[in-house]
Amino acid sequence: MFAKKLIAAAAALLAMHSAFAADNQLVDSVSLDVGTGSKIKMVRLGVQKDWDARWFQSNGTHLSGYWDASFAYWRGNQANNVPGAHMHLSDLGFTPVFRFENDNKKGIYYEGGIGVHRLSDLYNNDDNRLSTRFQFGDHIGVGYVFDNKWEVGAKIQHFSNGGYKKPNSGVNFIELKASYHF
Repeated sequence: MFAKKLIAAAAALLAMHSAFAADNQLVDSVSLDVGTGSKIKMVRLGVQKDWDARWFQSNGTHLSGYWDASFAYWRGNQANNVPGAHMHLSDLGFTPVFRFENDNKKGIYYEGGIGVHRLSDLYNNDDNRLSTRFQFGDHIGVGYVFDNKWEVGAKIQHFSNGGYKKPNSGVNFIELKASYHF
């Protein structure tokens, strides 16, 4: 079932890129993230749009950013704190991301972002609970953009509702990312 959802999402991303292949592309890049946390795994597909901005330009570097829209699948391995019990969630997210990078947009970069996410169900896994489906997702990361338009990165991501409803223990992921820039 998950493989069908992943294939459908990948097909939608390719169709979206084809539909906006003109000069004013809606999508500049696509990404695949895999992550793991305390008794939870995650796979995320995303599309990005570069802001084409350069702030604080100095010594061949600048601050810029991009919009990131994503769809993720989470699989918990200790649902309701029962070892071996599985939970499955979908996550729809939208995040503005700031990136410190080289002027040629190649080589090493550092980034951080805070966005909004909508979970398909309440999270209750491995003594961690989120009492709302609406969550904030913040991350910090580092990566490298190669000359052939491929990018690899690593990030730490935290999900929380910001404390507006309890319980709110948060969920943390360590993630690896691969992206392709059009």
